[in-house]
Amino acid sequence: MSKNQNRLKILFLCTGNSCRSQMAEGWARALKGDVIEAYSAGIETHGLNPNAVKVMAEAGVDISAHQSQCVDDLMEVPFDYVITVCGHAHETCPMFPGQAKVIHVGFDDPPALARNTATEEEARTHYRRVRDEIRAFVERLPEALTKKGMNDGTE
Repeated sequence: MSKNQNRLKILFLCTGNSCRSQMAEGWARALKGDVIEAYSAGIETHGLNPNAVKVMAEAGVDISAHQSQCVDDLMEVPFDYVITVCGHAHETCPMFPGQAKVIHVGFDDPPALARNTATEEEARTHYRRVRDEIRAFVERLPEALTKKGMNDGTE
């Protein structure tokens, strides 16, 4: 069996699968593709956020071909971990068949932070900060998943 067949299957879940979960999937594929098979989905679908695409491209990760998808379409995938990246997704996360461990690692919502900004550039500063926070988290995967409290879904 090749190493790729032993990769952890991780789903990054948020409300609309438009921004935070998409960035997390992009980072996981770019930085940890040898050990993680990354997916992203939302409780519902809101389409891909253009600012998320732009700030990820600035960092050298192309998520422009990603599609916003609903978690209901992935219920048959045998995930090892489901990481909720927003409070709403964590509160409404469906039960997954099998052994998937649900872990919450919340990140601020860039569209909400950018709602009252005066310019697109000012708005993107919020997207960049959250992008960089998500990258820092993904860089610690998969080891961060087995740290204190992270392996039982209590976080």
